[in-house]
Amino acid sequence: MANAKFYGTGRRKKSVARVYLVPGTGKITINKRDIDEYFGLETLKVVVRQPLAATETADKFDVLVNVRGGGYTGQAGAIRHGISRALLQADAEYRPVLKKAGYLTRDPRMKERKKYGLKAARRAPQFSKR
Repeated sequence: MANAKFYGTGRRKKSVARVYLVPGTGKITINKRDIDEYFGLETLKVVVRQPLAATETADKFDVLVNVRGGGYTGQAGAIRHGISRALLQADAEYRPVLKKAGYLTRDPRMKERKKYGLKAARRAPQFSKR
């Protein structure tokens, strides 16, 4: 670990997370705020920590994240993706574990565009006989 900063970019919906892993004690900082302060829901904190738990590196790295765009769920997914990619840079032997868990796959689901004649992507105007 001569170069002690590992980088990974994660994306989900409209969110983009830039993740840096630095050898440390397991502190997760998102947009200069602690993870407990940034995410209110416990499930989102669990999602962010999943790659670290799968590779058993939760107490080996400090995680520094800059994330923009989207909502909290999308941001949590982007951070998970970024952490997984950064872990690969730290040690390529984590690849089978992360790949099997599905953390390296970019989630392709995006918001569907609104179509003309409709109120939303698929929501039609209310039908009335008269």
